[in-house]
Amino acid sequence: MARSGSKNVTRMPARRSQSGSSSAPTGPVAVEDLNPFHIAQNQFDTAAQYLKLKPWLREILIRPKRQLIVSIPTRMDDGGYKVFEGYRVQHSIARGPAKGGIRFHPTVTLDEVKALACWMTWKCATVGIPFGGAKGGVVCNPKEMSLGELERMTRRYTSEISFIIGPERDIPAPDVYTDAQTMAWIMDTYSMNAGATALGVVTGKPLSVGGSLGRHEATARGCSYIIREACKEMRINLRGATVAVQGYGNAGSIAARLLHAMGARIIAVSDSRGGILNTNAGIVPERAEERKRKRGTVVGLPETEKISNADLLTLPCDILIPAALENQITVQNAHAIRARIVAEAANGPTTPAADRVLFKNGIKVLPDILANAGGVTVSYFEWVQGLQSFFWTEDEVNKKLESIMIRAYAEVQKRAREFNVDMRTAAYILAVGRVAETTLTRGIYP
Repeated sequence: MARSGSKNVTRMPARRSQSGSSSAPTGPVAVEDLNPFHIAQNQFDTAAQYLKLKPWLREILIRPKRQLIVSIPTRMDDGGYKVFEGYRVQHSIARGPAKGGIRFHPTVTLDEVKALACWMTWKCATVGIPFGGAKGGVVCNPKEMSLGELERMTRRYTSEISFIIGPERDIPAPDVYTDAQTMAWIMDTYSMNAGATALGVVTGKPLSVGGSLGRHEATARGCSYIIREACKEMRINLRGATVAVQGYGNAGSIAARLLHAMGARIIAVSDSRGGILNTNAGIVPERAEERKRKRGTVVGLPETEKISNADLLTLPCDILIPAALENQITVQNAHAIRARIVAEAANGPTTPAADRVLFKNGIKVLPDILANAGGVTVSYFEWVQGLQSFFWTEDEVNKKLESIMIRAYAEVQKRAREFNVDMRTAAYILAVGRVAETTLTRGIYP
């Protein structure tokens, strides 16, 4: 995947704001700018044009409110120290506390974290929950670190960002290569410094320290609800529908399992080492999960043939689920996509230029700020439960999630028809409109 700063990326010149600082270009992205923050700005600009927002309001809404860069000296197992770089970006707090995950990955960049924070703002607004957007990241390779090294790095990172996070300020959650244990370390570190247990400082925690039932499956479950609604609208029978999943982590594997339980046939799945294919009998998700647990990859599962991640994306199927990282469907491969529905379980897997190709070809893209919003929705439920110290049953969580996702799908679809646009543009029109309305109602202080 091309990242910010890669040599094969063609960039457009940055525009100048009234204040003289630079930002990403308006209009179509060049062929093809894969800087994630430029993509996020392009998506925002498209919605802002439909909403006819004034230039000054656009400048306020697209700019991150706060960007923090920290150094994280960490004692390694050999007795030496390594200094990692970490980020926490708060894009907006107009509608409530900032909310967003923390990822540990060797290719994390500040622009990537800024983009993810923007997407969180619009995601929360799309489903109508009272949060703004934030994101965090540490440049590291968790696969090469011991559990002790990860804990010490996480706790130091938490200490460095502790003055801007909190139950009423900014609430982190798991993301790429972070999990419930990571959140427990963050909660404990924050709580020790605060002198009291703060259940609401993070979400995605283990149940034993205030986590919510249903949170682990929430992103995938929300995505399955959105896919089900899209299939109803398009008159696709989910029972027997063919599904390909790129990225067999938490969201991808659980989405495959849930759709399989609904009667869909999973024909291909992949992880970072490659993919597997069985177009006849299909793949049993639980067997693929077991293979990945034991061998570290799904590749080699009996009764399957090997397939590359790139080839998986272009398989003929009813439903394609990109559940890996950003910029997987670009202008280079968009013309080859043969799915009827692309459901984005990952953040930012499709570029703006690719979006236009898919829309022209009649492929329905269920955008990330709608399709994977189940995770932040149940994170909201966990936050509410933690603040009240009153916890719900899993059935209550899932029913509330289903209600919110169905309503959000209907609201996005309504705007898609009203403006005659694709689902992503419709979701952005809905979300940006809500944040703009809140910003105007609150006013600009002082």
